[in-house]
Amino acid sequence: MSAVVCEGISMAFPSGAGMQAVLHDVNVAVEAGQLTLLVGPSGCGKTTLISIMTSILTPTKGHVRVWGTDVTHLKGAAQVLFRRREIGFIFQQYSLLPTLTAAENAALPLIAEGMTYDKAVRVGAAVLEQVGVGQLAARLPSQLSGGQQQRVAIARALVHKPRLIVCDEPTAALDEESGRKVMDILRSAAAEKSRAVLVVTHDNRIFSYADRLIRMNDGRISSIETKE
Repeated sequence: MSAVVCEGISMAFPSGAGMQAVLHDVNVAVEAGQLTLLVGPSGCGKTTLISIMTSILTPTKGHVRVWGTDVTHLKGAAQVLFRRREIGFIFQQYSLLPTLTAAENAALPLIAEGMTYDKAVRVGAAVLEQVGVGQLAARLPSQLSGGQQQRVAIARALVHKPRLIVCDEPTAALDEESGRKVMDILRSAAAEKSRAVLVVTHDNRIFSYADRLIRMNDGRISSIETKE
């Protein structure tokens, strides 16, 4: 089953000369149970495309279906609810709150959903165990290395069990060993048939992790490679 299906996606933004086209009739899918990498040069439209997939942006033309539901024109509370329930975000910048412990940072999506603080932190600590940093649950972000902070950020993305994990350059700021550990966690998450993981990256060190490698250039899909 396809987790995400983009059909005829085009996107243009206002510019001094009128409208600047960024995406041109993009047709692409992200499959369930797979780790998909979206790669291409800076400015080719990768970030715009994932923003449309996750209902942050509305395309100029086309439709996006996530797990079979058209999310192209979601607005207001429905848009917020969709992203909160269905999507886990992981970014190059870890965006951890500096005054909260690792377990509290991991628990934030659950607290946002209304779970009691104590229960949310217990669940957050349990997910930290799953990603290999359970012993660091009580530490503040300033007491963690970059790789450890990224694993806390992954725990935060996984804690509410979203069906789509979207990562923007998750290994760019990490050394090779830390990057491998992060990708091992993401590959494990992607192995679940009820989940899909999409990674936007320039980091060719991690291309071998992809079940599917989608290449973009100049706002178009230029090729799709599937692991045999």
